[in-house]
Amino acid sequence: MTDLPPYLQISDLTMAYGDFVIQRDLSFTIHRGDIFIIMGGSGCGKSTLVRHMVGLKAPARGTVAYDGMSFWDANAAERARQLRRIGILYQSGALWSSMTLAENIAVPLEAYTILSPADIADVVSLKLALVGLAGFEDYYPAEISGGMRKRAGLARAMALDPDILFFDEPSAGLDPVSAKLLDDLILELRDSLGATVVVVTHELASIFAIGDDSVFLDPDRKTMIAQGAPKDLLRSCEDPTVQAFLRRGVTDKERS
Repeated sequence: MTDLPPYLQISDLTMAYGDFVIQRDLSFTIHRGDIFIIMGGSGCGKSTLVRHMVGLKAPARGTVAYDGMSFWDANAAERARQLRRIGILYQSGALWSSMTLAENIAVPLEAYTILSPADIADVVSLKLALVGLAGFEDYYPAEISGGMRKRAGLARAMALDPDILFFDEPSAGLDPVSAKLLDDLILELRDSLGATVVVVTHELASIFAIGDDSVFLDPDRKTMIAQGAPKDLLRSCEDPTVQAFLRRGVTDKERS
């Protein structure tokens, strides 16, 4: 889907905590409507990169630009407008345990819209239905499975109809069947809603099943060492680190 226009551009980005550099010289483009994978070994800075992209940490150097607007150079009002266009599914789901699913999903709607309680209830029911949880409004997170909690977290991330969704290790802790169902749901939502999706993951099945484009971060060289469609990287990338990552336990079916 890379024939679509650029949406998010990372240019010469360096991420650091004080003098300790996590990654440097990151430059890549995420196109509107793509499912973009951020991958690499443990400790390479995948989740830290997402924090820079969603406004939680400023870069040591470089730019994060949405539709040509440099996020960190914009004023507070412009940054707030962009943040309204972002939805995030955290690794654990990050649902409030003392709230029902409906109450969890209503939180951003109550905070950032002027919808009436009745309208909020309708939106909540719609979002839960979109992720296959119709009828679960009154359940608490502890009363449902891990996969269902991930889907409820996704419903909350979609509450404000974001243009771009970020997923931090969405398959973590899920069995293979639940992980596959979540992958299918991500594809379905991208295709039906037209959202751009950024996924941090090390799960090969997900990487090959949903990824349109990707970037590979290396913890030793502290920079990106490959970018492209995961299947293309598997076939043609000559870097041994990338090949070792992409070929671990991959079946011929997953590579095709």
